[in-house]
Amino acid sequence: MSDAVSRRALLAAGAAAVGSSMLSACRGVLPPTYGSLLGLGDTMTFAAHRLFLPRRALAPEFERRQITPFPAINTVDPEHETYRRYRAGGFADWRLPVTGLVDRPLSLSVADLKAFPARTQVTQHHCERGWTAIAEWTGVALSRVLEAARMRPEARYVVMHCYDRLWDSYDLIDALHPQTLLAYGMNGSDLPVPHGGPVRLRVERQLGYKNLKFLARLTVVDRLDTVDNGKGSLAAAYGYSWYAGI
Repeated sequence: MSDAVSRRALLAAGAAAVGSSMLSACRGVLPPTYGSLLGLGDTMTFAAHRLFLPRRALAPEFERRQITPFPAINTVDPEHETYRRYRAGGFADWRLPVTGLVDRPLSLSVADLKAFPARTQVTQHHCERGWTAIAEWTGVALSRVLEAARMRPEARYVVMHCYDRLWDSYDLIDALHPQTLLAYGMNGSDLPVPHGGPVRLRVERQLGYKNLKFLARLTVVDRLDTVDNGKGSLAAAYGYSWYAGI
């Protein structure tokens, strides 16, 4: 056997070992795109982050003086009958159902969310289109809401559906991360409608499209292949990565 072949075999074996170690780091949770050629990069990025990054490693935070203009893109006012009714009433009747694999299902108003301990963070939004912006977000850590709902041991993912018809899902490492917020405030004021009011999701360790606006309901599940298109999100059905870690 030539030296070149031996080196190739060694490199291949090493890559396989690294890949196996990375996948084992996922601890039984893999992207719903796992197993397809197009999902290979998604899977390896997810596995690398889970292997090398501490679970509670924080995204950078900034000072208020560093807040920048923040464009509102995509949907800025959902054409959804229920949402329009809530908006007309100042969102007084808006509720976020928390269901699925929980022992204590919840239906939370904005006032209910504000009754939880609040967290404020100034973070940078990284849009997949290449631009960034810094804003201050105030809300309740999603982990506190899931704790109040008494999430069951078999839970693996949190699924969010929105009034602009987008939906997405997150593994528990991101869902329980201290910077993952149900945000009801932006830059010291109530969350504006164009930015997802009354409540949006902030997942600071993922790209912008994972930070959903206009939240409608939250469901805790143990698998994603039976949810909607089976790909873990609407974006994934159009070629976006399910895991958009940064």
